[in-house]
Amino acid sequence: MVDQVSPALARRIALAAQGFARPAPDAPGTRALSGVVDRLGLLQIDSVNVFERSHYLPAFSRLGAYDRALLDRMAWGRRGRLVEYWAHQAAFIPRELWPLFEFRRAEYRAQGSEWGGWLRENRTLADWLRGELAANGPMPASAIEHDANERRGPWWGWSSVKRTLEWMFRTGEVVCVERRRFERVYALPEQGLEPHLLEHGPAEADAARVLIERAAAALGIATAADLADYWRMTQAQVRPAIADLVDAGVLLPVTVPGWTTGSRPTPTWVHREARRPRRVEGVALLSPFDPVVWFRPRAERLFDFHYRIEIYTPEAERRYGYYSLPLLVDDRVVGRVDLKSDRAGRVLRVQSAWAEPGAPGDVAERLVPVLRRAAAWQGLDDVVVAGRGDLSPAVADALRHVDVAAAG
Repeated sequence: MVDQVSPALARRIALAAQGFARPAPDAPGTRALSGVVDRLGLLQIDSVNVFERSHYLPAFSRLGAYDRALLDRMAWGRRGRLVEYWAHQAAFIPRELWPLFEFRRAEYRAQGSEWGGWLRENRTLADWLRGELAANGPMPASAIEHDANERRGPWWGWSSVKRTLEWMFRTGEVVCVERRRFERVYALPEQGLEPHLLEHGPAEADAARVLIERAAAALGIATAADLADYWRMTQAQVRPAIADLVDAGVLLPVTVPGWTTGSRPTPTWVHREARRPRRVEGVALLSPFDPVVWFRPRAERLFDFHYRIEIYTPEAERRYGYYSLPLLVDDRVVGRVDLKSDRAGRVLRVQSAWAEPGAPGDVAERLVPVLRRAAAWQGLDDVVVAGRGDLSPAVADALRHVDVAAAG
C-alpha cells in the first residue's frame, strides 16, 4: 500500500532534506560549509550582486553569518573542493560529480543548435584558443582577446572569443578555474582538474541514476518533474533512473493530497533516508536561486507560493522589487523582502517587504534579527527600511523597538 504524506509533512520533509530542521552552528566553519554543499550538491551562480551573489546565499540561509572566503577557497583553484559546470544552470558542484556530466558534455558536442553550429564553424578559433591556454596557462577571455589584438590584429573580436570559450566550457574542452571580478578564467581540463576526473565518465544511464539519487536526497520528497529539474534533465533520462531506484528501495512511492495531475495523484517519491520532523523552526531569507524555490511549480505545490524574480521586468512593471528574497518562517514561505547592500552608505536597504496571505502576526519581529545578521555579514552598519510593501511598516517599527531596547 502506498503511504500518504500530508502537505504539511511534505513541507517539513523537503525543508529537513535541505538542512532547515537543525540548529545553526554558533561559528560555522569549513566543516559546516562543506555539509551544506554536500547536502545540496550544487550552488547556483548568478551575476547579480545587488545584495549578495547567489552562490553565497544558501549557506547563509542555513548557517547564518559565515566567512565567505571559506567558500572562495572551496570553489577556486586546482585544489578546491568544487568545480564550476552547467549542472542546473551555471553552478559549483563537488569535483567528484564532474565525470557524471560527461553525457551532458557529449550532448553539447553533438548539438546542432546555433551554439553548437558556432563551435563547428569556428574550429580554427577554438584550436587557437586551446593553443593560447596551453602556452600561457589559465586566462580570462578579455586577456586572451587583448593578447590577440596586441600580436595579431583584431581577429574575431572579443565577443567571438568569449562566445567560443563559453561553448568550449559547455563541451568540456576548457574548464573554469576561478573568477576575477566575476569573469571566468578558462583553462585546459588538464590544467584545472585531477587526472582521475578526466577519465571517461560513466554511461548516461548510470550517471542519471547517481544524479537522481542525489537529487532525491536533497529534495526529500519529489515528483518526476522536481527530480528532472534539479539537474535540468529530461523525463526520458529521469524515468528509468526512478524505476531503478524504486526497485532498489531507495525511493519510496507516496501520495500527497492536493498534488494532482489532471484528476489523478501526481506520482511522488520519498527518499528512504529522508527525515520526517514533527516541526521545523527558524527564519531564513532565501536566494531566488535556492533549491527550495528555484523550481517554481514545486514552490507553488509545497508552499502555495507564486514566485517570479523581477530582475528582467521593467522597473515600472515590478510588483515586489528587483531582487526580492522569499522569506521562510518555520515551514512556510510567508513573504518576500527586496534587499540592497548599499556599500557606499554602509547600510542594508530594505527596498520593500511584503507578507503573503496568512502570514503570522509576528513575522516582522522574527525577520528583524535576520536582517541585522545579514547587514553584519555584509559588513554594513545599519538596516534602513524604504517603506514599500505591506510588511514594511511593521518591519520598520520592529527595528525601532530593537534599537530602543538596545539603547536602554
